[in-house]
Amino acid sequence: MKAGPSSPPDRGFTLIELLVVMIIIGVLASIAIPVFLNQRAKAFDSATKADVSRVGKEAAAFFVDGTGTLTLDTTTVPGSATFKVGATVISSVALSNGTALQSGTAGFTTAPTYANWCVGLTNPSGGQKDYRYSATAGLGAGGCP
Repeated sequence: MKAGPSSPPDRGFTLIELLVVMIIIGVLASIAIPVFLNQRAKAFDSATKADVSRVGKEAAAFFVDGTGTLTLDTTTVPGSATFKVGATVISSVALSNGTALQSGTAGFTTAPTYANWCVGLTNPSGGQKDYRYSATAGLGAGGCP
């Protein structure tokens, strides 16, 4: 059927109109992608903070009435921070994906006592990456001193 004099011809979009739409989509994507990636890093940081807080509170609970030399490792139960006195496993705290003990800490930074201990966790995917929990200062950013 031919278009009559009263109906406009069927034309579609011009190349310029399509390019303008593509530019607008590109600008919106360039704004949204960095925001999304930043939110992911914040989520990893939140998970690491929650993990180090649970590990620190578990250590504090041990020192309330526990006896012996407390050690901490992630090799006894993979994906978990395991508290041991000698060879006896006291408890285990599951860690989030990607979270690990800070390198060089081997669990605690010093021979732990009820008033002198610090444990640090890290997640390389986070923005802050390192968090610590200590007997004297509680939860904080960065590594153990």
